[in-house]
Amino acid sequence: MANPENPEFLPEFFSPVALDKAFRLLNHGPTVLVSSQHGDSVNVMAAAWSCPLDFSPPKVMVVIDKASYTRTLVEASGRFALNVPTRAMAALTLGVGSDSASDVKDKLRKHHVETFTPTPDAVPLVHGCVGWLACTVIPEPHNQSQYDLFIGEVTAAYADSRVFNAGRWCFDGRSDDLRTLHYVSGGQFLVTGESLLISG
Repeated sequence: MANPENPEFLPEFFSPVALDKAFRLLNHGPTVLVSSQHGDSVNVMAAAWSCPLDFSPPKVMVVIDKASYTRTLVEASGRFALNVPTRAMAALTLGVGSDSASDVKDKLRKHHVETFTPTPDAVPLVHGCVGWLACTVIPEPHNQSQYDLFIGEVTAAYADSRVFNAGRWCFDGRSDDLRTLHYVSGGQFLVTGESLLISG
């Protein structure tokens, strides 16, 4: 749920990411949480199908089903955010991906989702994640209608400095609960593993 008492509260390790490095937040293919807002309505859904699209300006793609309440908010506002959840958030991620706000009116409260806004006019972001990309929709009516495919220009990017710094993910030596998720099916996730650096 949102935090109306202190909507500008930022997570402890919340750090800006240069836009020319924003694509790296998604380059390893994590499951994301799509957050959106129109008026007073805020929603969060899970999406397994998202990816970087371009470097400059940075762009992303995400599939948002027509039946989802998030789709209604994104189309109305022209904005969304992609949030990169962690292993510690696996149950939350599955929950907001399984329940629809159209059917479960207290969906965010039910799954203990807390949001924050880094600036007063920003799209709400999800607490507990390790990466965040705020996006403005680039209208592509055919793609949106035919394929449920949304393209967004990244206008701001942030990451948890414990696991992303100098433009790179660095999970090794950190808590496993901070590793990102990759959804398979039937409630099964894979978790980002150890890094392998090949030089030369």
